[in-house]
Amino acid sequence: MMTTVGYLPDETSSFVGRRAELARLHTALTTRRMTTLIGPGGVGKTRLALRAARAAADRYADGAWWADLSPLPDDGLLLPTVSDAVGLADHTLRMPVEALCEWLGDKHLLLVLDSAEHLRGPCSHLLAEILTTSTGLTVLVTSRQPLGTRGEYVVEVPPLPVDGAPDALQLFADRLRAADPRAGLDAPGDEAAAAEICRRLEGIPLAIELAAAGIGRHSVAQLAARIGTRFDARGAGLGAHGRGCVLSLAPGFGTPGPGAPRGAGAAGDDGDDGDPGTARLDLLADATVWPRRHRTLRTAIGWSHELCTPLERLLWARLTPLRTDFDEEVAREVCAGGPLTPDEVDRALQGLVAQSVVQRDGDRYRMLDTLREYGRMWLTELGEARAAADRHARSFLDLARRAHDGWTGPDQVSWYHKVSDTHLDLCAALEHLLAHDIDGAQEMAGRVGFFWACCGHLSEARSYARRALDAGPVDGPHRTRLQWVLGVAALLQGDFATAEKYGALCTAGALYDRNDEGMLGAAYLSGLTQLMTGEPAAALEAAGRVLRMTESVPTDSAHRLRCHLITVFALTALGRLTESEAAATTLRRACERGGEYWTRSYADYQLALIALLQGRPAASAAHARSMLAGKHRLRDSFGIALGLDILAAAIAAQGAGAQAARVYGTGHAYWRMVGHPQRGTPELGPVRERCELQARAAVGDEAYQRAFERGQSDNVEVGLAAALRTELQL
Repeated sequence: MMTTVGYLPDETSSFVGRRAELARLHTALTTRRMTTLIGPGGVGKTRLALRAARAAADRYADGAWWADLSPLPDDGLLLPTVSDAVGLADHTLRMPVEALCEWLGDKHLLLVLDSAEHLRGPCSHLLAEILTTSTGLTVLVTSRQPLGTRGEYVVEVPPLPVDGAPDALQLFADRLRAADPRAGLDAPGDEAAAAEICRRLEGIPLAIELAAAGIGRHSVAQLAARIGTRFDARGAGLGAHGRGCVLSLAPGFGTPGPGAPRGAGAAGDDGDDGDPGTARLDLLADATVWPRRHRTLRTAIGWSHELCTPLERLLWARLTPLRTDFDEEVAREVCAGGPLTPDEVDRALQGLVAQSVVQRDGDRYRMLDTLREYGRMWLTELGEARAAADRHARSFLDLARRAHDGWTGPDQVSWYHKVSDTHLDLCAALEHLLAHDIDGAQEMAGRVGFFWACCGHLSEARSYARRALDAGPVDGPHRTRLQWVLGVAALLQGDFATAEKYGALCTAGALYDRNDEGMLGAAYLSGLTQLMTGEPAAALEAAGRVLRMTESVPTDSAHRLRCHLITVFALTALGRLTESEAAATTLRRACERGGEYWTRSYADYQLALIALLQGRPAASAAHARSMLAGKHRLRDSFGIALGLDILAAAIAAQGAGAQAARVYGTGHAYWRMVGHPQRGTPELGPVRERCELQARAAVGDEAYQRAFERGQSDNVEVGLAAALRTELQL
């Protein structure tokens, strides 16, 4: 959700207790620049950090921002993830850490890094850099161990108290009612039995939540008896090595063998010393922080695992390759196979939700990282890790294909968001394909690259396209797409020489392959490069030639629409405004018929520029607002920056100097977000400068500067909303 400024996740369940910890965190966030909450998995670090960040958010002029690091398998996407979290979509060739340091340099904000334990070294190095260069930055980290960063203040998060305080009991009761509003602790002895459950589970919130979800057909007293028996058995069997884990063999999987966990006995068998299967459970433990309580949590998770049906256990394991939230369709694609039919996936998923193994939010699902670790271990024990990764990669390759095919059409916006929201899964799939299926990787990087370029993931688009090209021979449309992605990403980063090179390679390859889509794409890339380097006549001639050569391609083809856009841009740059306006209007109508927003927004941009050049500022402002509405739907920060520039100029031309200055200020904030000074087609520069002078003259330098700074310091969403209002304040 949006806070006043920033982004914090929604709290989807009640928050219980933690008054002392919140008070301590309040002091820490006020007096320290870096605080790390440490404790074992499931102890409640994330919920505590979220509640503390929400309480502190208003104290930071630039808000509180959240980065979930749990889905990252390594540090490869650490910088992009943190940059995304704070709203930076860098379009430059700078080193990513340099761009992030500059973006944060003058900001006063709270950054929360959640689940950093597996990236302690890289996180420590990154935080050392940004805390040095960003004096207004405060960082809150959750981790199972301290990061070891200089100046780090460590706060240990204990379990909820179980003696003399109602917090653990309250959590148990809340989760009972969340599963069944009619449930409660009303029967005689229920409250005492629930208190005993919480005591047995040592106040660990995740263990309590799993127990409450596992009540099923049992009464609270029966549940207490079962847990007591289970935990007494575990305690008796801990032995010198302290392993109290339950790696239960799921009924229906058969005896240990090729399809069953290796080295694992039936439910309750703790394994022998040196048993490699059981030893894998040590991945869930941290010997330096409350090892006994880790055993309690592992036993609780194992007990919850045993309460699941065999197919629910199998689904639990198969869901673990997913890095981001998912829906039922994705769960079926990634997990179906063998005994798990698509229908069984749906039923098992609802069973896992009922057991609190999977959390549901509307039509989306997610799994807590601690439970994902347990499922991932089971996936390996079942010998299914490679097969699951193959299914995951195939699913997201298919998503890339469908998104590519759906680019032009009524679902463009939803595809755009889906590609953006599943970024980490797409990257994981690409990594797997690069290692195991080069053809699939080459196809996927080409199909998803333009989405990534539009979403601001330019470095990833360029890197994966380069790696896919270098991975092995590739011909035909896949090669042309990869070259095109490299060229478009380079162009958006201001690397015109590289863009020109790949435009020429795309042209040659598409001509050789007689590939119409490739020829149209090459004409767009080369034409846009020529426009940005001051050669509009060459761009117009090349685009016209390719459009004539590819007349058999449907008029609503994405590449054909973009090629027409080059014609419009070139005609405007050449001063042929009447022709350009007619071409832009025709293009906009074609986009509107097909539900296409990306090209349509740039047609609106051209219509706004043409109207401004013709002395019709009110019409220009209307077209600019239409462009901004489209770009906002697509979350295209670069396009929004362009649109705000043209809108500010149109407002200034109408004499509303202060309002124009504020819009210019908001535009400047967006330009900073993408890492560029003001940019746009060359013909906009002189118009913008003239209109800025008009705005200053209308209200005076002091008033202009105040309004500009207000727009620059506003939350960008607030500033954009103000810019989209139609009334002028003259």
